[in-house]
Amino acid sequence: MADVLSPTEVQGAVERIAMLKGGLSKVLLDQETVVDRVVTAVLARGHVLLEGLPGLGKTELCKGLAKLLGLPFKRVQFTPDLLPGDITGTYVIDGETRAFTFRPGPLFASIVLADEINRSSPKTQSALLEAMQERSVTVLGTTHALPTPFFVLATQNPIELEGTYPLPEAQLDRFLFRVNVPSVGAKTLASILTQRVRGAPPPLEPIVDVASLDRLFAVVDRVHLPQPVAEYIGRLVEGTHPASPTASAMVKRFVKYGGSPRAALSLAASSRAWALSKGKPNVGFDEVRQLAPAVLNHRLVLSYEANLEKVGPTKVVDELLAAVPEIPR
Repeated sequence: MADVLSPTEVQGAVERIAMLKGGLSKVLLDQETVVDRVVTAVLARGHVLLEGLPGLGKTELCKGLAKLLGLPFKRVQFTPDLLPGDITGTYVIDGETRAFTFRPGPLFASIVLADEINRSSPKTQSALLEAMQERSVTVLGTTHALPTPFFVLATQNPIELEGTYPLPEAQLDRFLFRVNVPSVGAKTLASILTQRVRGAPPPLEPIVDVASLDRLFAVVDRVHLPQPVAEYIGRLVEGTHPASPTASAMVKRFVKYGGSPRAALSLAASSRAWALSKGKPNVGFDEVRQLAPAVLNHRLVLSYEANLEKVGPTKVVDELLAAVPEIPR
């Protein structure tokens, strides 16, 4: 078959992915899972929601990613007074021609950091919906294409909720992953203190250009998704809906709404990227199980009873993975 990846193609992609992970690991020390998830999301051309306390390196991670990929980077500090036009761009009067011309906003970059995204109003948050899904923005009836590739990496503090606006479900569904950035231990802190002056990360150089990145995307798309694995993904996502006959007891009790078809597409795309990074030309059940929590956690709408009993989405997804067999009995 012409679409089967050759060992040479797989090995070349693995080496390039390892270089990318190695560069990010220099920025974010001892956070292997976070680096793996961010790189996997990039390969799957998805957006990432990073959750963690301030000062853990989320911003530097995004800046480092842009440097390694050689892509334009913009940072937007989301605040309550931020308006949609502040990020999408707006029309202004040209001083010479007196005609209206479009002035692009910070969304017109390949990598956009939406810092503390939950501090802006729902009106401003909604301005990201078209950008994240369609890779374009519409201003005064005119649609403007965004750069290719285009990634949104958003951050939010999961503890400090005063003055914040919870992200709506439609917005959460457009993030491929929600990734928790944990605090680091004493040994890692000592490494930062001894290796970095004033905490500044080491300088980075691009390891790919746009053409080679496009070729890497094409290789990811050719990773084979076997029919049994595709059916397993379908059963997992179907099992997140309480009305489904395959829903587990915990899902029926604690989940109001489950994952959308976008969840299944996201799980398939990310599993392809994760398999390739491990040197595999095809997706296995292991890749799906490993990535299901990052894909599904933020897409489950839990019931009031779940809140009362302190049952979070992680527990629900873990129980779902235990309940849904890889091969139907």
